[in-house]
Amino acid sequence: MIFQERTYSVLIVSASEKLDTQLHALLPGSEYYPVQSAGSVGEARRMLLGGNYDLVLIHTPLKDDFGTQLAIDVCLDSAAGALLFVKAELYDGVNARVMEYGVMTLSMPSSSAVVRQSLRMLCAQRERLRRMEQKQQSVEDKIEEIRLVNRAKWLLIECLHMTEADAQRYIEKQSMDQRITKRRAAENIIKTYS
Repeated sequence: MIFQERTYSVLIVSASEKLDTQLHALLPGSEYYPVQSAGSVGEARRMLLGGNYDLVLIHTPLKDDFGTQLAIDVCLDSAAGALLFVKAELYDGVNARVMEYGVMTLSMPSSSAVVRQSLRMLCAQRERLRRMEQKQQSVEDKIEEIRLVNRAKWLLIECLHMTEADAQRYIEKQSMDQRITKRRAAENIIKTYS
């Protein structure tokens, strides 16, 4: 086994106890934890509202719905990877419907090796999405910092009659002198002059 730094939380959605047990056997706790189960779309939706999952495995059909819309919603509303298990004769139609949303489809029956390989691909997809989330958060943080610095500059211009260049230098000097970020310096200025 390869040492893994990260474990992946899994939600198995299946009306079949047999498949649920088989999937649990393919999900070692060293790589996949926690692994939880839901027996219907309704139960799965409630669990998805209450927690974050990295992988959602859906064995179709379910008691209250087929399951394709749940898989689509998982991919649209979260960063979780969705794997949809469908009967071989339905594979092409279901795959064509869900592929554009990023849902992976696997025809059943499938060997344990194919299921493991699909799980690895889902994990790789999840890591890619995780990096994209981090980049997006970084960009959002920078935008917020720019907004705060601009707000602080305009307060300095308004209250202390500085030029924009002087206000910018003042914020940078406060940041260096106090060994704090420009964002923190701007927040201090906003508190002082608002």
